[in-house]
Amino acid sequence: MKKVENILSDCCAGKLLPVLLVTLLLGSCDLIRMKRNPDEQPEDERLPVARVNKSYLYKDDLTSIIQPGTLPEDSARRVEAYVNSWIRKQLLMQEALKKININEAELERKILDYRYSLIAYEYQAYYIRQHLDTAVSRADIEKYYNENRDNFILKQNIVRATFVKVPKSAPRINKLKDLILSNKEKDRNELKSYCLSFSAAYHLSDSTWMVFDELVKNSPLAEIPNKVQFLRNYSYYETADDNYLYFLKVDEYRISDSLSPLEFVRDEIRNILLNKRKVELVKKLEDEIYAEAQNNKEFEILSGR
Repeated sequence: MKKVENILSDCCAGKLLPVLLVTLLLGSCDLIRMKRNPDEQPEDERLPVARVNKSYLYKDDLTSIIQPGTLPEDSARRVEAYVNSWIRKQLLMQEALKKININEAELERKILDYRYSLIAYEYQAYYIRQHLDTAVSRADIEKYYNENRDNFILKQNIVRATFVKVPKSAPRINKLKDLILSNKEKDRNELKSYCLSFSAAYHLSDSTWMVFDELVKNSPLAEIPNKVQFLRNYSYYETADDNYLYFLKVDEYRISDSLSPLEFVRDEIRNILLNKRKVELVKKLEDEIYAEAQNNKEFEILSGR
């Protein structure tokens, strides 16, 4: 027992649980099993693996943290992390109990409330998975957008644009500008092929809106002091640094503090509408449960208050 207590003292001093101890714990075939009922295993027969003052962590407390099929080295790391986390939490809790007065009744009420919240959340999530209609029509999105335009004011400049970054050593650079400026399908396909082969980074213009700062980051364009003025004055721009050439063609832009295009906030609106449906489902669930319990006289408000 002294040898075990030496190991436990090392743990309490902040040292990592020795791999040898972890291997010993995991070597037992009954580690990954349901936690035993304490009545089936007397306290003095349980194997302690860590101690903080008079509080002990036992081997059978670790059974639920390892999933079947986990590699031994991964299991060892998980057990090691859990044991050290347990020690830290015990030290903090015991220090807190020494330094502050704990209202045990209030603590128990909070624990009970937290338990109720967890159980309710799990059931609400299950109910939502069963009943949520995830289809959001374009008409619904447009309606919400038009009714809430003030909520979709841009905080950044956005663009629909083509941006290409190529090494100075790339071939046929003199043709690249023509390909970028062309609207022909053949040239657009050739530009895409060229970018796949030679560019260090690229984005080809489509219906997608992008934040301008994100598009040109890690390029000299990111250092432009007045980007609003730049976007208003240039639909095409070339620049370079020591190693790369940069090509930008802006098809369309919106500056900050203007109304966001619908396409830019479509996914955001879809999520808003889905969240509203989730809230409505939770309210419907609670109302249905309450009404049914009331009809069945499953509860009553007593007068002895």
